[in-house]
Amino acid sequence: MLKIAFNKTYAHPLKKNHRFPMVKYELLPEQLLRKNICVESNFFSPSTISKKNATLTHGNAYYDQLVGLTLSKSDQRQIGFPLSEALVHRERTIAQGSIQNTQYALDYGISMNIAGGTHHAFKDQPGAFCMLNDQAVAANYLIKNNYAQRVMIIDLDVHQGNGTASIFENNPSVFTLSFHGQKNYPFIKQKSDCDVGLEDGTTDAGYLKELENILPKLVDSFEPDFIFYLAGVDVLENDKLGRLGMTIEGCKERDRFVMELCKKNQIPVQVSMGGGYSVYLKEIIDAHSNTFEVAQELFF
Repeated sequence: MLKIAFNKTYAHPLKKNHRFPMVKYELLPEQLLRKNICVESNFFSPSTISKKNATLTHGNAYYDQLVGLTLSKSDQRQIGFPLSEALVHRERTIAQGSIQNTQYALDYGISMNIAGGTHHAFKDQPGAFCMLNDQAVAANYLIKNNYAQRVMIIDLDVHQGNGTASIFENNPSVFTLSFHGQKNYPFIKQKSDCDVGLEDGTTDAGYLKELENILPKLVDSFEPDFIFYLAGVDVLENDKLGRLGMTIEGCKERDRFVMELCKKNQIPVQVSMGGGYSVYLKEIIDAHSNTFEVAQELFF
């Protein structure tokens, strides 16, 4: 059964923020149910992450300051949202959701988080709406508990996973791959194990050709026993922050290619949704829904 991490706190602290369509966190599960992609039993509500598991990735002092709401003013500005107890609770719930996802992925082949993809969070610093790096946290959880030895993080959000790259820069057990807009945020890139910088306006054909040429070879050479997939839909042409030129159909084919590769190689995969800021809210919801639809089709 496809198990999906979703908690009402995913949307609640962001309701008053009108800069981005954060309402997607409420509308997406509704659409999954309405279109019969999922049923209620597919969803689970994560608890909050423990300090023990969070600090497998993040520094003790940073975590204490985050939870205690005592981050420096400069760090708070990096987040982009007003720092609050509700916002931190949301972040801790998302990170725990991705940890719990890993167990379901080991059982069923795949598991998904309606939020997550907080790849701009560094070990000791937040960045761009990200405070705890959920997939990095979950990767370290797997490795520290001997559930996996070689982990690959496939980051296909339009923005480079700079926090993830930095966290695992000197860790040979984790391979980081980032496909991103070369001229997009972050403007100072970190070094992933493999970075693919795409030009503005890259279309479905160009994107999928690069992915199909590169990803299978990396999987074959690194031989991961667990994969994390960041399935951001901010690659769409109409995305306000994206600058690429992909269609909904191309985005769906991207998801299908990654998930088929995982299934073919019998590698469990955890999926976090990442960014999506199209000028059309329906496009965001439809694109994210496609990711879940493909997962159901391929694995169940």
